[in-house]
Amino acid sequence: MKRTTLSLFAGAAALAAVTGFAAVSAPGDTGAETAEPAARLPVERTSLLCPAPSASDLAETTYTSFTPVTEGAEKKGTATLTAAADGAAAEADKGGEDAGSGKDGEDAKDGEEGKDGNDGKDGKPVLRPGAPGTPVTGTASGADAPALTGTAEGSHAPGWTVQQTTEVAAGTGRGLLGLNCTAPDTEFWFPGASTASGRTDYVHLTNPDDSAAVVDIELYGKDGVLKSTVGEGVTVPPGGGESLLLSTLTDVEQTDVTVHVNVRSGRLGAAVQALDDKTGGDWLTAAADPAGELVVPGIPADATSVRLMLFTPGGSDADLKVRLASPSGAITPAGHETVHVKAGMTTGVDLGEVTRGEAGSLVLTPTSGSVPVVAAVRVLRGKGGEQESAFIPASDPVGARATAAENRAKGTTLSVTAPDRTAKVEVTASAGTEGGTTATKTFTIEGGTTQNVEVPVPAGLKGTYALTVETVSGGPVYAARTLTGEDEDVASFTVQPLPDDRGTVSVPKAEQNLSVLQQPPA
Repeated sequence: MKRTTLSLFAGAAALAAVTGFAAVSAPGDTGAETAEPAARLPVERTSLLCPAPSASDLAETTYTSFTPVTEGAEKKGTATLTAAADGAAAEADKGGEDAGSGKDGEDAKDGEEGKDGNDGKDGKPVLRPGAPGTPVTGTASGADAPALTGTAEGSHAPGWTVQQTTEVAAGTGRGLLGLNCTAPDTEFWFPGASTASGRTDYVHLTNPDDSAAVVDIELYGKDGVLKSTVGEGVTVPPGGGESLLLSTLTDVEQTDVTVHVNVRSGRLGAAVQALDDKTGGDWLTAAADPAGELVVPGIPADATSVRLMLFTPGGSDADLKVRLASPSGAITPAGHETVHVKAGMTTGVDLGEVTRGEAGSLVLTPTSGSVPVVAAVRVLRGKGGEQESAFIPASDPVGARATAAENRAKGTTLSVTAPDRTAKVEVTASAGTEGGTTATKTFTIEGGTTQNVEVPVPAGLKGTYALTVETVSGGPVYAARTLTGEDEDVASFTVQPLPDDRGTVSVPKAEQNLSVLQQPPA
């Protein structure tokens, strides 16, 4: 009897490691006196999806993969990125082989062909990430580069980040287009899209699984839903991708549109590619989940125009206070102290040159009563015919750690915001893709401010490097990285927020109250 009881209790403890919680105690015992704080353990598997980068023959795309070193992570791991069309086959053929290593188990070098998935001979890029702590790059050219699906396990999984950056020299959507490849999910919100004349916006859907996914795409304009049956029940094939032009889903032209991607079955990666005839293009990635308080981090100091777009998915209107967290503190944009967002309708507000030459982040809070809202901004840099555009969605905080995978010796700006309380952050620059040594700096961000911090650059840097931001103490912080084009005469740029990489998961410890095992004397 005692042995059976111990086996059951040991099973409960093992269950805790899988499900996240289990507690064993005597009958009637609440466990309040013996409960221990939850432990944070490294994740063991991560999936990422990258959309097809461009339809332009002039496109040059770079993929940069990076996994930060994580204490407590497994010593060995695998990682691979393959063409989406071959994703299911690559997974079936993997057979446990270390996709992140060469034949002898050593880390794969940049440009080395993978043994599973596409070998790159037909122009489809394959990126095989190297060891944690060192970024690896791969490239693709032209309009035929496919969407990518990727999986990392073991030591490669915690905090795995892949940056996709595309340079388009001319034509609609010219400029620098960038995004962090995303984890699969079942719901996405994209305020900031458009069906107006001069804009060509596509929603890209990537399916990592071996079964089809079914998705509904809903569009909301200034007067509410834009009716369309074309976006209902869209099927995305197994291991494949779909790209849908928004103007084919509705015949209504609207400047500000919110796209809602709702997955009926399966899971997907989703992103909107917004291309403008006059101001270039960039990726619009999903906004943070609807919330009453939002932060849009890292608006470039030299922004010549900032347009805020908001949508509330519930049945109630929202009234929000608009503040700009600047280097000297929180200020209220003149003439835009508050914004009213009608339920189910997209609202656009032109904030002009709101940053006025200083680093800034928008902080949105309810004036009374919290109503969930999603938000993003469209930012322009440059003047006249040399203007370029980028999008910044409202973001989740950095949390424990966040990473921007591709950074250059010149043209990288890291913006950090502490909207409420003062916080301390540690910023680490990895070794370069072709050489260099790690460098670290610590910064204190005063409450209510945004600071463009002086990022550490690896000594002896060759190639590009990764930046990792960790919260050391204080209140929540938000961060964004701006990457500008190498041509100083052109205003091309892209901005990526840095939300928590979710490299660790909270697992409450299982408790064993051995008093329940004591047996009365025979």
